[in-house]
Amino acid sequence: MTPEHEQEIAANLERAEKSIQAAKDLAIKGYHDFAASRAYYAAFYGATAVLLNERLDFGKHSGVIASIHQRFVKTGKLSKQQGKDLNWLFEIRNVGDYGGAAHVSHPQAELAIQAADSFLKTIKSLLNR
Repeated sequence: MTPEHEQEIAANLERAEKSIQAAKDLAIKGYHDFAASRAYYAAFYGATAVLLNERLDFGKHSGVIASIHQRFVKTGKLSKQQGKDLNWLFEIRNVGDYGGAAHVSHPQAELAIQAADSFLKTIKSLLNR
C-alpha cells in the first residue's frame, strides 16, 4: 500500500464518518431527503475506501457499486443484504436529490441511516480500522 493510497483511504473513511453523522443530524431536524443522501454517501465513501485498499479507483458511482458486488458481495466478504442495501441507498439518494415531487419519508431516512451505518462498520472491519 502506498502512502498516497493510505491517505486517500483515511480521507474517505473520515468523509464517511462525517456523512453518517450529518445524516443523523439532518434526520433529527426533519430533512429526510438530505439525510438519505448523506447516508448513501457514507456508504459510498466507505465502498471507495475498501476499493482503494485493493488499488481500484472509479470515476462513477455505478463503477464503485458494481465492483463492490463483484469483489465483496460475490466473494462473501459482504453479505447479499449489504449489497442490496447499497443498491437501495443509491436509489433512495436519487429520490432525495432528484425526486421532484417524490420525497424520502422519515422511516425511509431512518432505515437508510441504519443500512449505511451497518455497511460502514463492516467496511471498517474489512480494513482493520
